[in-house]
Amino acid sequence: MATIAVDQSLISLKINGRSGSNHDQHGGVTEEIEGLIKVYKDGHVERPQIVPYVTAALAPELGVTSKDIVIDKFTNVWARFYVPDSNRGNKQLIPLVVYFHGGGFCVGSAAWICYHEFLAKVAAKAGCVIMSVNYRLAPENPLPAAYEDGIKSVMWLKQEAAGNEEYWWWSKQCDFSSVFLAGDSAGANIAHNVAARLLGSYINCYPLTLKGTILIQPFFGGEARTDSEKKMVQSPRSALSLAASDTYWRLALPCGTNRDHPWCNPIPIPIPLGKGSTRLLPTLVCISEMDILKDRNVEFCAAMEKAGQKVEHVMYKGVGHAFQVLSKSHLSQTRTHEMIAHLNAFLHH
Repeated sequence: MATIAVDQSLISLKINGRSGSNHDQHGGVTEEIEGLIKVYKDGHVERPQIVPYVTAALAPELGVTSKDIVIDKFTNVWARFYVPDSNRGNKQLIPLVVYFHGGGFCVGSAAWICYHEFLAKVAAKAGCVIMSVNYRLAPENPLPAAYEDGIKSVMWLKQEAAGNEEYWWWSKQCDFSSVFLAGDSAGANIAHNVAARLLGSYINCYPLTLKGTILIQPFFGGEARTDSEKKMVQSPRSALSLAASDTYWRLALPCGTNRDHPWCNPIPIPIPLGKGSTRLLPTLVCISEMDILKDRNVEFCAAMEKAGQKVEHVMYKGVGHAFQVLSKSHLSQTRTHEMIAHLNAFLHH
Protein backbone atom coordinates (compact mmCIF):
# COMPACT_ATOMS: atom_id res chain seq x y z
CA MET A 1 0.00 0.00 0.00
CA ALA A 2 1.45 3.37 -1.00
CA THR A 3 1.86 6.01 1.66
CA ILE A 4 -1.16 8.34 1.58
CA ALA A 5 -1.45 11.60 3.45
CA VAL A 6 -4.49 13.82 3.88
CA ASP A 7 -4.80 16.60 1.30
CA GLN A 8 -4.07 19.51 3.63
CA SER A 9 -5.74 21.91 1.19
CA LEU A 10 -9.09 20.43 2.26
CA ILE A 11 -8.38 21.47 5.85
CA SER A 12 -6.71 24.78 4.86
CA LEU A 13 -9.78 25.91 2.96
CA LYS A 14 -11.69 25.71 6.23
CA ILE A 15 -8.86 27.12 8.34
CA ASN A 16 -8.67 30.16 6.05
CA GLY A 17 -12.43 30.58 6.04
CA ARG A 18 -12.94 29.97 2.32
CA SER A 19 -15.38 27.08 2.55
CA GLY A 20 -18.54 29.17 2.32
CA SER A 21 -20.73 29.44 -0.78
CA ASN A 22 -23.39 31.64 -2.30
CA HIS A 23 -26.72 30.25 -1.12
CA ASP A 24 -29.11 32.62 -2.86
CA GLN A 25 -30.17 29.98 -5.35
CA HIS A 26 -30.90 27.15 -2.90
CA GLY A 27 -34.46 27.99 -1.85
CA GLY A 28 -35.66 28.30 1.72
CA VAL A 29 -34.04 26.83 4.80
CA THR A 30 -35.75 23.57 5.82
CA GLU A 31 -33.64 22.70 8.89
CA GLU A 32 -31.32 24.84 10.98
CA ILE A 33 -29.33 24.74 14.19
CA GLU A 34 -28.23 28.32 14.66
CA GLY A 35 -24.52 28.84 14.12
CA LEU A 36 -23.89 25.18 13.26
CA ILE A 37 -25.81 23.99 10.21
CA LYS A 38 -28.37 25.11 7.61
CA VAL A 39 -30.10 22.71 5.23
CA TYR A 40 -31.86 24.19 2.21
CA LYS A 41 -34.84 23.03 0.21
CA ASP A 42 -32.68 21.79 -2.70
CA GLY A 43 -30.49 19.75 -0.31
CA HIS A 44 -27.63 22.26 -0.13
CA VAL A 45 -25.93 22.23 3.29
CA GLU A 46 -23.97 25.02 4.98
CA ARG A 47 -21.87 24.64 8.12
CA PRO A 48 -20.61 27.98 9.48
CA GLN A 49 -17.07 27.89 10.85
CA ILE A 50 -18.04 28.17 14.51
CA VAL A 51 -15.02 26.11 15.65
CA PRO A 52 -11.55 26.64 14.10
CA TYR A 53 -10.03 23.86 12.02
CA VAL A 54 -6.34 23.16 12.62
CA THR A 55 -3.61 21.07 11.03
CA ALA A 56 -2.01 18.15 12.85
CA ALA A 57 0.80 20.32 14.27
CA LEU A 58 1.21 20.36 18.07
CA ALA A 59 3.40 22.37 20.44
CA PRO A 60 6.55 20.34 21.28
CA GLU A 61 5.97 20.76 25.03
CA LEU A 62 2.79 18.65 24.79
CA GLY A 63 4.99 15.62 24.13
CA VAL A 64 2.70 14.18 21.46
CA THR A 65 3.27 13.58 17.74
CA SER A 66 0.24 13.95 15.47
CA LYS A 67 -0.22 13.19 11.77
CA ASP A 68 -3.13 12.68 9.36
CA ILE A 69 -3.57 9.54 7.23
CA VAL A 70 -6.26 8.78 4.63
CA ILE A 71 -8.29 5.65 5.41
CA ASP A 72 -10.45 5.60 2.27
CA LYS A 73 -9.65 7.99 -0.57
CA PHE A 74 -12.95 7.24 -2.32
CA THR A 75 -15.10 8.50 0.57
CA ASN A 76 -12.43 10.90 1.90
CA VAL A 77 -12.48 9.25 5.32
CA TRP A 78 -9.24 10.02 7.15
CA ALA A 79 -7.86 9.87 10.66
CA ARG A 80 -5.62 11.99 12.85
CA PHE A 81 -3.18 9.95 14.94
CA TYR A 82 -1.78 10.97 18.33
CA VAL A 83 1.30 9.19 19.68
CA PRO A 84 2.83 10.11 23.06
CA ASP A 85 6.54 10.84 22.73
CA SER A 86 7.20 9.52 26.24
CA ASN A 87 6.67 5.95 25.05
CA ARG A 88 9.33 6.05 22.34
CA GLY A 89 12.07 3.57 23.01
CA ASN A 90 9.90 1.87 25.60
CA LYS A 91 9.46 -1.83 24.90
CA GLN A 92 6.06 -1.84 26.61
CA LEU A 93 3.27 -1.41 24.07
CA ILE A 94 0.33 0.88 24.86
CA PRO A 95 -3.44 0.66 24.13
CA LEU A 96 -4.90 1.97 20.88
CA VAL A 97 -8.08 4.06 21.03
CA VAL A 98 -10.23 4.51 17.91
CA TYR A 99 -12.06 7.79 18.60
CA PHE A 100 -15.14 9.31 16.95
CA HIS A 101 -15.87 13.02 17.44
CA GLY A 102 -19.25 14.43 18.40
CA GLY A 103 -21.56 16.81 16.53
CA GLY A 104 -24.93 15.13 16.19
CA PHE A 105 -23.66 13.15 13.16
CA CYS A 106 -24.05 16.40 11.18
CA VAL A 107 -21.18 18.71 12.22
CA GLY A 108 -17.71 18.39 13.70
CA SER A 109 -14.32 17.24 12.47
CA ALA A 110 -11.20 15.48 13.65
CA ALA A 111 -9.53 18.78 12.66
CA TRP A 112 -11.61 20.91 15.08
CA ILE A 113 -9.23 22.57 17.52
CA CYS A 114 -11.25 21.48 20.56
CA TYR A 115 -10.83 17.79 19.68
CA HIS A 116 -7.21 18.26 18.62
CA GLU A 117 -6.30 19.74 22.02
CA PHE A 118 -8.40 17.30 24.07
CA LEU A 119 -7.14 14.14 22.36
CA ALA A 120 -3.52 15.27 22.55
CA LYS A 121 -4.00 15.57 26.33
CA VAL A 122 -5.63 12.14 26.54
CA ALA A 123 -2.82 10.52 24.55
CA ALA A 124 -0.17 12.11 26.78
CA LYS A 125 -1.84 11.63 30.17
CA ALA A 126 -3.65 8.32 29.63
CA GLY A 127 -0.70 6.70 27.85
CA CYS A 128 -2.36 5.58 24.62
CA VAL A 129 -2.19 5.96 20.86
CA ILE A 130 -5.34 7.60 19.47
CA MET A 131 -6.78 7.29 15.97
CA SER A 132 -9.36 10.09 15.60
CA VAL A 133 -11.63 9.22 12.66
CA ASN A 134 -13.04 11.92 10.37
CA TYR A 135 -16.17 10.12 9.17
CA ARG A 136 -18.83 11.22 6.67
CA LEU A 137 -21.56 13.56 7.95
CA ALA A 138 -25.35 13.66 7.62
CA PRO A 139 -27.58 14.80 6.00
CA GLU A 140 -25.48 14.26 2.86
CA ASN A 141 -24.54 10.84 4.25
CA PRO A 142 -27.26 9.73 6.69
CA LEU A 143 -26.83 6.80 9.03
CA PRO A 144 -25.55 4.13 8.71
CA ALA A 145 -22.74 5.89 6.76
CA ALA A 146 -20.89 6.89 9.95
CA TYR A 147 -21.14 3.33 11.29
CA GLU A 148 -19.82 1.96 7.98
CA ASP A 149 -16.90 4.40 8.14
CA GLY A 150 -16.19 3.21 11.69
CA ILE A 151 -16.10 -0.43 10.62
CA LYS A 152 -13.95 0.46 7.60
CA SER A 153 -11.52 2.23 9.96
CA VAL A 154 -11.23 -0.87 12.16
CA MET A 155 -10.67 -3.06 9.08
CA TRP A 156 -7.96 -0.63 7.91
CA LEU A 157 -6.33 -0.99 11.32
CA LYS A 158 -6.51 -4.76 11.00
CA GLN A 159 -4.60 -4.54 7.74
CA GLU A 160 -1.98 -2.21 9.23
CA ALA A 161 -1.55 -4.42 12.29
CA ALA A 162 -0.78 -7.32 9.98
CA GLY A 163 2.51 -5.66 9.07
CA ASN A 164 2.47 -2.49 6.93
CA GLU A 165 5.82 -0.97 7.86
CA GLU A 166 5.27 2.40 6.18
CA TYR A 167 3.11 3.49 9.13
CA TRP A 168 5.66 2.11 11.62
CA TRP A 169 6.03 5.52 13.32
CA TRP A 170 2.72 5.00 15.16
CA SER A 171 1.96 1.29 14.92
CA LYS A 172 5.20 0.07 16.49
CA GLN A 173 4.02 1.47 19.85
CA CYS A 174 0.52 -0.04 19.71
CA ASP A 175 -0.69 -3.03 21.63
CA PHE A 176 -3.06 -4.38 19.00
CA SER A 177 -4.39 -6.85 21.56
CA SER A 178 -5.74 -3.85 23.52
CA VAL A 179 -7.95 -1.82 21.17
CA PHE A 180 -10.79 0.38 22.44
CA LEU A 181 -13.62 2.12 20.56
CA ALA A 182 -14.47 5.53 22.00
CA GLY A 183 -16.21 8.80 21.29
CA ASP A 184 -18.29 11.59 22.72
CA SER A 185 -21.93 12.45 22.01
CA ALA A 186 -22.74 11.21 18.47
CA GLY A 187 -19.23 9.75 18.40
CA ALA A 188 -20.07 7.63 21.44
CA ASN A 189 -23.20 6.42 19.62
CA ILE A 190 -20.95 5.47 16.69
CA ALA A 191 -18.50 3.63 18.95
CA HIS A 192 -21.37 1.64 20.53
CA ASN A 193 -22.97 0.74 17.20
CA VAL A 194 -19.68 -0.12 15.49
CA ALA A 195 -18.80 -2.44 18.37
CA ALA A 196 -22.25 -4.08 18.24
CA ARG A 197 -21.99 -4.57 14.47
CA LEU A 198 -18.48 -6.04 14.63
CA LEU A 199 -19.44 -8.45 17.41
CA GLY A 200 -22.89 -9.27 16.05
CA SER A 201 -21.56 -10.06 12.57
CA TYR A 202 -18.69 -12.15 13.96
CA ILE A 203 -16.24 -10.16 11.83
CA ASN A 204 -12.72 -11.50 12.27
CA CYS A 205 -10.64 -8.57 13.55
CA TYR A 206 -7.45 -10.59 14.15
CA PRO A 207 -4.74 -9.54 14.93
CA LEU A 208 -6.77 -6.82 16.67
CA THR A 209 -8.45 -7.60 20.00
CA LEU A 210 -11.28 -5.25 20.96
CA LYS A 211 -11.15 -4.77 24.73
CA GLY A 212 -13.84 -2.18 25.47
CA THR A 213 -15.87 0.87 24.56
CA ILE A 214 -15.68 4.34 26.12
CA LEU A 215 -18.91 6.30 25.71
CA ILE A 216 -18.66 9.96 26.74
CA GLN A 217 -22.13 11.56 27.05
CA PRO A 218 -23.51 9.13 24.42
CA PHE A 219 -26.08 10.66 22.06
CA PHE A 220 -29.16 8.47 22.36
CA GLY A 221 -32.81 9.46 22.09
CA GLY A 222 -36.40 8.27 22.00
CA GLU A 223 -39.90 9.50 21.26
CA ALA A 224 -40.87 9.62 24.94
CA ARG A 225 -39.10 12.43 26.78
CA THR A 226 -37.00 11.79 29.88
CA ASP A 227 -37.12 14.08 32.92
CA SER A 228 -33.73 15.60 32.12
CA GLU A 229 -34.86 16.35 28.57
CA LYS A 230 -38.04 18.00 29.82
CA LYS A 231 -36.78 19.78 32.92
CA MET A 232 -33.02 20.38 32.64
CA VAL A 233 -32.55 24.14 32.27
CA GLN A 234 -29.96 24.85 29.58
CA SER A 235 -28.08 28.12 29.10
CA PRO A 236 -28.21 29.75 25.64
CA ARG A 237 -24.58 28.64 25.19
CA SER A 238 -25.34 24.98 25.92
CA ALA A 239 -23.69 22.52 23.56
CA LEU A 240 -26.93 20.55 23.18
CA SER A 241 -30.53 21.72 23.52
CA LEU A 242 -33.59 19.51 23.06
CA ALA A 243 -34.51 21.34 19.84
CA ALA A 244 -31.00 20.82 18.45
CA SER A 245 -31.10 17.15 19.45
CA ASP A 246 -34.38 16.62 17.58
CA THR A 247 -32.99 18.37 14.48
CA TYR A 248 -29.85 16.25 14.46
CA TRP A 249 -31.93 13.07 14.59
CA ARG A 250 -34.24 14.24 11.77
CA LEU A 251 -31.18 14.87 9.61
CA ALA A 252 -29.27 11.71 10.54
CA LEU A 253 -31.85 8.91 10.72
CA PRO A 254 -33.15 7.14 7.59
CA CYS A 255 -36.27 8.67 6.01
CA GLY A 256 -39.53 7.40 7.46
CA THR A 257 -38.08 6.49 10.86
CA ASN A 258 -38.41 8.20 14.24
CA ARG A 259 -36.38 8.50 17.43
CA ASP A 260 -37.35 5.00 18.55
CA HIS A 261 -35.21 3.57 15.77
CA PRO A 262 -32.60 1.31 17.45
CA TRP A 263 -29.74 3.48 16.18
CA CYS A 264 -31.21 6.28 18.28
CA ASN A 265 -32.87 4.33 21.09
CA PRO A 266 -30.80 1.21 21.91
CA ILE A 267 -33.01 0.12 24.83
CA PRO A 268 -33.75 -2.70 25.49
CA ILE A 269 -30.23 -4.11 25.22
CA PRO A 270 -30.40 -7.69 23.85
CA ILE A 271 -29.66 -10.34 26.49
CA PRO A 272 -26.92 -12.78 25.39
CA LEU A 273 -28.46 -16.24 25.56
CA GLY A 274 -25.65 -18.66 24.90
CA LYS A 275 -24.10 -19.66 21.60
CA GLY A 276 -24.93 -17.39 18.67
CA SER A 277 -25.84 -14.39 20.82
CA THR A 278 -23.91 -11.14 21.12
CA ARG A 279 -22.07 -10.10 24.24
CA LEU A 280 -21.04 -6.46 24.06
CA LEU A 281 -17.63 -5.18 25.08
CA PRO A 282 -16.96 -3.97 28.63
CA THR A 283 -18.13 -0.36 28.61
CA LEU A 284 -17.30 2.85 30.46
CA VAL A 285 -19.99 5.53 30.28
CA CYS A 286 -19.12 9.12 31.22
CA ILE A 287 -22.23 11.14 32.18
CA SER A 288 -22.58 14.88 32.79
CA GLU A 289 -24.90 15.94 35.61
CA MET A 290 -26.19 19.05 33.78
CA ASP A 291 -26.65 17.34 30.39
CA ILE A 292 -30.13 16.84 28.90
CA LEU A 293 -28.89 13.34 28.01
CA LYS A 294 -28.18 12.47 31.67
CA ASP A 295 -31.29 10.34 32.19
CA ARG A 296 -30.87 8.50 28.88
CA ASN A 297 -27.27 7.73 29.75
CA VAL A 298 -28.26 6.42 33.20
CA GLU A 299 -31.08 4.34 31.64
CA PHE A 300 -28.63 2.93 29.10
CA CYS A 301 -26.31 1.78 31.90
CA ALA A 302 -29.21 0.18 33.76
CA ALA A 303 -30.33 -1.61 30.57
CA MET A 304 -26.77 -2.88 30.00
CA GLU A 305 -26.64 -4.26 33.55
CA LYS A 306 -30.08 -5.84 33.17
CA ALA A 307 -28.89 -7.58 30.00
CA GLY A 308 -25.87 -8.96 31.85
CA GLN A 309 -23.41 -6.74 30.01
CA LYS A 310 -20.35 -5.37 31.79
CA VAL A 311 -20.70 -1.62 32.31
CA GLU A 312 -19.43 1.05 34.68
CA HIS A 313 -20.27 4.73 34.75
CA VAL A 314 -19.02 7.98 36.21
CA MET A 315 -21.16 11.07 36.88
CA TYR A 316 -19.39 14.43 36.47
CA LYS A 317 -20.97 16.94 38.85
CA GLY A 318 -21.90 20.47 37.84
CA VAL A 319 -20.97 20.26 34.16
CA GLY A 320 -22.93 19.94 30.93
CA HIS A 321 -22.73 18.27 27.56
CA ALA A 322 -19.28 18.25 25.89
CA PHE A 323 -17.69 20.22 28.75
CA GLN A 324 -14.37 18.45 28.16
CA VAL A 325 -14.00 19.94 24.67
CA LEU A 326 -16.07 23.13 24.70
CA SER A 327 -15.74 24.71 28.15
CA LYS A 328 -12.69 26.47 29.58
CA SER A 329 -14.14 27.14 33.04
CA HIS A 330 -12.13 26.12 36.09
CA LEU A 331 -14.77 23.52 37.05
CA SER A 332 -14.77 22.04 33.55
CA GLN A 333 -10.97 21.83 33.55
CA THR A 334 -11.07 20.05 36.90
CA ARG A 335 -13.69 17.58 35.66
CA THR A 336 -11.70 17.03 32.44
CA HIS A 337 -8.64 16.04 34.49
CA GLU A 338 -10.88 13.63 36.43
CA MET A 339 -12.26 12.19 33.19
CA ILE A 340 -8.80 11.59 31.74
CA ALA A 341 -7.81 9.80 34.97
CA HIS A 342 -10.89 7.57 34.63
CA LEU A 343 -10.04 6.86 30.98
CA ASN A 344 -6.49 5.98 32.00
CA ALA A 345 -7.74 3.52 34.64
CA PHE A 346 -10.17 1.88 32.19
CA LEU A 347 -7.56 1.56 29.44
CA HIS A 348 -4.91 0.01 31.67
CA HIS A 349 -6.97 -2.11 34.09
